[in-house]
Amino acid sequence: MLAAVGHPLRLRIVAELAGGRVHVSELARRLGISRPLLYMHLERMEKAGLVAGDLELSPDGKAMKLYALLPFDIHLTAGTILDVLQSDEQGGPTA
Repeated sequence: MLAAVGHPLRLRIVAELAGGRVHVSELARRLGISRPLLYMHLERMEKAGLVAGDLELSPDGKAMKLYALLPFDIHLTAGTILDVLQSDEQGGPTA
């Protein structure tokens, strides 16, 4: 989870989603990035349990992917940082 929020763009995604669910195309426009790049970051955040995406049908029948911020609480300590660094050095999972 620490790695998932340790990127400036992901922090901007959190800020945008703090106001409620957003369609992925609208989120990409707000952030000024491509949808493929956004999906890459959202996938990392979803694996860490920070966001959730849901498919919905628009009134004209098109599938729309909407993302929402999930509740989370990160407690950052020196021990947490050491654990993450040790896991990275050992090739462990980085969520």
